[in-house]
Amino acid sequence: MIRYYVKHLDYLMLATVLSISAFGLWVMKNATRNDPGDLYGHQLVYVSIGVVAMLVVAAIPPGWMRRLHWPLYLFVLATVGVVLAVGHSVNGAARWITFAGFQFQPSEFSKLLLIVGLAALLASRRGITSPGRLTLLSLVYIGLPALLVFREPDFGTALVLAAMLMGMLFVYGAPWRHFVWLILAGAITLALIFSILPGAGIHVLQTYQVDRLTAFLHPEKLDPQQNGYNLQASLAAVSHGGVGGTGVRNATQTLFGYLPEHATDFVFAVVGEERGFVGAAWLIALYALLLWRGIKVITKSRSTFGSLVAAGVVSMLLFQITINIGMTIGLAPITGIPLPFMSFGGSHTLTNLLAIGVLQSIHVHAQTADEPRLAAQLAPA
Repeated sequence: MIRYYVKHLDYLMLATVLSISAFGLWVMKNATRNDPGDLYGHQLVYVSIGVVAMLVVAAIPPGWMRRLHWPLYLFVLATVGVVLAVGHSVNGAARWITFAGFQFQPSEFSKLLLIVGLAALLASRRGITSPGRLTLLSLVYIGLPALLVFREPDFGTALVLAAMLMGMLFVYGAPWRHFVWLILAGAITLALIFSILPGAGIHVLQTYQVDRLTAFLHPEKLDPQQNGYNLQASLAAVSHGGVGGTGVRNATQTLFGYLPEHATDFVFAVVGEERGFVGAAWLIALYALLLWRGIKVITKSRSTFGSLVAAGVVSMLLFQITINIGMTIGLAPITGIPLPFMSFGGSHTLTNLLAIGVLQSIHVHAQTADEPRLAAQLAPA
């Protein structure tokens, strides 16, 4: 069994993830050396635990995960609900639960758990439930926890959940008209949140969320000292880096504290300043390689469940990478979505590494089909 596991790991995917994580630690160490606290030390612990957990999860057959999808779904609803009731608030958002001296963010772990749950639901209802009802059921399945997450408020994670849903339905083969209806429903929802309800005196979003959207849609109205400061500082850091970067000692935007959240939301701007266009392009190339290996898992798996889980993980990573880099250079609104394997934080670091572990598990058991008889024949002894 151990030989089977070692032989069938995707070592290119593993090397890519470890390279990005190591690069993230190097950037973290340089960018936070003047910050209070030991952010680099904490992140090193998170990455170390995450890598071990990733390798352990990679050895777990996907079928075991599939059997637990309803308990996992109830766990997501319970933990996210607890956050709304007694969650720890940071910067105006109650997203964290403190347990035994440790803080964790349930909405981050919910991404991976919901991917496994939705994949199990779709695979089990294939050929039984009509496509229209299955799409509606999937929307309700993701929509309920997404609504709870949105109320924290965590608009960014709610968007990630929506992207996961779209990616998984696409790989599942949902009719195109369903995507048209989903996009239309999303547009109506956004119109209600940003325009219609505020016009009626019902404010769904927090003030800082409105300021972020205004800064993106109407940059001419930016106040450099208030709602536009983060974006202006990020653009200044990226432009300062030029082609080859300033190096660590000359990265003034980062070292002197002009770039806010340089260890979390705007870590890509640190890469742009210190390593320049070359370093940023190298990081994007690593992400592209990782996503390509994830797509290979989708196509290689003989299990509907495995392909759908891989599709959810790839959609999650792709959306987070695109939005984070986009908001750093002014091509997307600032939503607080971290950059996978680079941004500081325990919950999302562990979640992303566990997600890679799940991809590895599907790759290891890629030839295990949904049919129980064939699965029993192909499963390792």
